[in-house]
Amino acid sequence: MRRACLATLALLLMLPLAVSARPTERSPFGHTPQGDEASLFTMTNDHGTVLKMTDYGATVVSLDVPDRHEKRANVVLGFPTIDGYLGDHPYFGATVGRYANRIARGEFTLDGKTFHLARNNGPNSLHGGTRGFNRYVWRAEMVTAPDGTGIRFSRVSPAGEEGYPGDLSVTATYILTQNDVVRIQYTATTTADTPINLTNHTYWNLAGAGHGDVLRHRLQVNADSYLPVDDTLIPTGDFAAVRGTPFDFTHLALIGQRLHEIPSKPVGYDHCYVLRGQSGRLEEAARVVEPGSGRVMDVWTTQPGLQVYSGNFLDGSAANGGYAQHTGFCLETQHYPDSPNQPNFPDTILRPGQTYQQTTEYRFSTD
Repeated sequence: MRRACLATLALLLMLPLAVSARPTERSPFGHTPQGDEASLFTMTNDHGTVLKMTDYGATVVSLDVPDRHEKRANVVLGFPTIDGYLGDHPYFGATVGRYANRIARGEFTLDGKTFHLARNNGPNSLHGGTRGFNRYVWRAEMVTAPDGTGIRFSRVSPAGEEGYPGDLSVTATYILTQNDVVRIQYTATTTADTPINLTNHTYWNLAGAGHGDVLRHRLQVNADSYLPVDDTLIPTGDFAAVRGTPFDFTHLALIGQRLHEIPSKPVGYDHCYVLRGQSGRLEEAARVVEPGSGRVMDVWTTQPGLQVYSGNFLDGSAANGGYAQHTGFCLETQHYPDSPNQPNFPDTILRPGQTYQQTTEYRFSTD
């Protein structure tokens, strides 16, 4: 018996020790003009993948993931300090609300009453208005999940904020799993009928932030149609087939292959795709492959739409982090733009007694 126990002990000593994920680290990140203190949170999994976020805007600051040779690089466009996020930046990494994307003419009618929103994008309201969710310090709570660790961000958007009705209580939980998945789970409740459309606005470059443009990334979107838009990027209300058009990503294709055929100024993609999965279950929406590094990102979501944006308005300025046009892309899982004014689009009105819930996962691997 003693000999058997010693043999078992020797065998156990030869096995590699399991490495547990490090606890989430919290450090100062600066102050807002309102005097609120912001923090930076660092999450690291067993493989050394590192996700950094700030509670200012519940924002993804950076994500270090490996390439096919296990070389890690940050694949997220952003700023090294809070100063950049305080400026008029293009929503780098932000949690966007109350209503992501555009609402035509900055108004909608609900229950017989017309609500007027800030027009911060030409004639339209964009990403929640002048001071959307990306301009607040959220309450942050470190959390654990069976497969990872993360942060639960929460805030209450009071009735009348940016013109929206009802007190809206929101949570956005970001988890970094042991399998290199960034999982985002949103919930919300309201005291009055209100539109809601939450998303994350991270700009990705799988070659590494600052490593050239993304036009040679290969993209596949699980959608057979998209929403055509007018010259202010508001959907016309039509559903157009992608097959045979520059919008066709039904199979892996270069982002830049037909980008210059898009009739937009500046040129590029900024369109919502109608995903095949409309059931509310978690389903695959898109895949991106960066051939040089071998990095792969698969996007899964419960949402009906995917806004594909090719970084058209990036201009290399300091406000844009020095990033030039098309050096990052966004895959924003969401409801359709301008849904409160489009009766043939899925309903986006949250009512008292209901709970808004949605999940999106960005899954990273190598090819």
